[in-house]
Amino acid sequence: MIKRSLQFLALLLVLLTAHGASVYFNWFGEHEGPGQVTAIALPAAAIEQRKASQASVNSKQILFGDMHVHTTFSRDAFIMSLPLVQGQGQGAHPPADACDFARYCSGMDFWGISDHAEGLTPRHWQEIKESVRQCNAVAGDPDNPDMVTFTGWEWSQAGNTAAEHYGHKIVFFPGTDDKELPSRTIAANTGGLPASLITAMNTGLSLLQPSRRQRYYDHQLFLAQSEQIPPCAVGVPSPELPADCVEIADTPDLLNKKLDEWGFDSLLIPHGNAWGITAPQGADFASQLNDKMHDPQRESLIEVFSGHGNSEEYRSWREVNYIEGKATCPTPVPGFLPGCYRAGEIIFERCTDEGIEAGICKQRERDARQNYVDAGLLKGFMTVPGATLADWGPSDQCEDCFLPAYNYIPRSTAQYALAISNFDQPEAPLRYRFGFIGSSDNHTGYPGTGYKEFKRYYMTESRPTTNKVLAEMFLYPDRGEVSSTSIPPEDLPKAALLDRERYASFSLTGGLVAVHSESRKRDDIWRAMKQKEVYATSGPQILLWFDMITDSGISPMGSEIVSASTPVFKVKAVGAFKQNPGCPDYAVGALGADRIDSLCHGECFNPSDERRLITRIEVIRIHPQQSPNEPIDGLIEDSWKTFSCPADGSGCEIEFSDDDFVNTARDTVYYVRAIQEPTEMINGEPFACEEYSDQGQCLRIKPCSEFEAGECLGEGEERAWSSPIFVDFFRGNKR
Repeated sequence: MIKRSLQFLALLLVLLTAHGASVYFNWFGEHEGPGQVTAIALPAAAIEQRKASQASVNSKQILFGDMHVHTTFSRDAFIMSLPLVQGQGQGAHPPADACDFARYCSGMDFWGISDHAEGLTPRHWQEIKESVRQCNAVAGDPDNPDMVTFTGWEWSQAGNTAAEHYGHKIVFFPGTDDKELPSRTIAANTGGLPASLITAMNTGLSLLQPSRRQRYYDHQLFLAQSEQIPPCAVGVPSPELPADCVEIADTPDLLNKKLDEWGFDSLLIPHGNAWGITAPQGADFASQLNDKMHDPQRESLIEVFSGHGNSEEYRSWREVNYIEGKATCPTPVPGFLPGCYRAGEIIFERCTDEGIEAGICKQRERDARQNYVDAGLLKGFMTVPGATLADWGPSDQCEDCFLPAYNYIPRSTAQYALAISNFDQPEAPLRYRFGFIGSSDNHTGYPGTGYKEFKRYYMTESRPTTNKVLAEMFLYPDRGEVSSTSIPPEDLPKAALLDRERYASFSLTGGLVAVHSESRKRDDIWRAMKQKEVYATSGPQILLWFDMITDSGISPMGSEIVSASTPVFKVKAVGAFKQNPGCPDYAVGALGADRIDSLCHGECFNPSDERRLITRIEVIRIHPQQSPNEPIDGLIEDSWKTFSCPADGSGCEIEFSDDDFVNTARDTVYYVRAIQEPTEMINGEPFACEEYSDQGQCLRIKPCSEFEAGECLGEGEERAWSSPIFVDFFRGNKR
């Protein structure tokens, strides 16, 4: 009996070893290909209907797009597609799927592919370029295409400290031919999870989920392909390097230098700026506002809203304080409870509940706050063992912001960026002159996911963790056993961790970018983006115009003007169409019923004839710093003016002026928000309360868990943000 048991164990060990070897050496993995674009353009009648509904003044059309889309050619998107995450879900979402989704499901006029350069192989880059060309080839008449597709990538830099952090930026080019695009992408680094950890995960999960093992084999090959690419030589001009090497630029100045070497027109768009999941605490836009790191001609747009939330609004509170260079925990203020402060409260409550002497508990409270700060926003929750979502409540979040990004960082917001100045050249201070865009930042190859609020697990970054046991083993960090003592950061796991359960409450369908374009042609859309004649929406196709009225005519949003006269502005906004259920006949005819269900999940952009109401227009006024130490607080007026709109469905049209401009003699930035009537949104109420005190205070917020079914719908006010108009005060020969 013992002999047979030993023989069985030996056989089992041999089989496990053989299986591990098969995964490690990629015996069964298949290449993640680009897919095949559906070769049917939209009917001319559908394009004309869009043109009629989106017609703008001054002969320009308003076109809607999504310029931040990931397919499973991105490392993180591939992981999100694994059966562990997707349950019995969809698997691969290659570039061709993104093209079909944008054209038939979400009704995009244009979109851009932006897979992470980090881990993107030369083969995949070539396949992306070819897939984009396929997508454009289907678009019909080049002078009136049904959709325009742009080529780009994401440069994903994240510093460990605020001083070395520059953030994520997407790179786009107007052309699509090989001679109009770089031979390879340019990455911020080659980092990621350790290869040994990924191999162990793929080996284990292919055994634990045998019916879905092929996806794990494919993932292992996908990673091996990127690891086999050698690094590019340093100091060689980018166009002279071979195509099959990994090119690195770990700071924005090096990235701009390499893009300059190619000589192509390009856009560099920062995004994810206020997210505490990619930016370290203390991150500050001022660190890269200088001639070395910021190229205003290329870096002229900023993403203010995405599926990860809002990065627009500045707040005066801080997520961390620095005293003589040491990070410390700030105290709470109305609308913001620091996570570090809450960590101390939890530990103190546990300590006193155990009957421990008060002085000891106060010291543990202080230690807990410092441990949280030292661990950082991403890992801080792990310093309090056994703390639940309910324990943390709204801590580290901007409670009075519209759908805020998770673990909010106010000095990385768009408003803050527009308020700061660099005075290296006092007579000509350097400032950010960003136009505003929205995007999805979707990782399932779904451009423009905000057309309907449905399918939370596919239209947002939440994923259906149907196998809770495996998900907790491989995806979710162990919260540990409840203790009245916090854990020092040096004792935490080294790998970066995300509290995915908590983050699920801040995962949204995403936004759009709209352009005021002379036509549907590629060149005109690109020109509108370069001129900042663009605006952002939180997802719906809201129509918005924002112009300055001058003696010489109309200056649209994005304009930079020098004036000594009282500025006068005109705003017009029209709500988005209410959506009919299902999909248009042309989409069903092109994709077929089965693919409508699998790709579009049975619902498409399908506008009715009725529009939503615009309830109000909010005007934001910002006075950029005019001296190096001028406090930011007080320079941002949000909202400076608010105008109510008629409820007759006709839209909203207002005019206003700034009678203070001449007297203050200050350079001033203006932009507007058009607010739509409340509707249900996925996670529209991230701070929804489920338990109140007798005084009406919220004692417990209701989280949106990935382990629970449902759409987590809450009422929110969808909106559009115009690009700013920059009005500099005329001071004769100098500004």
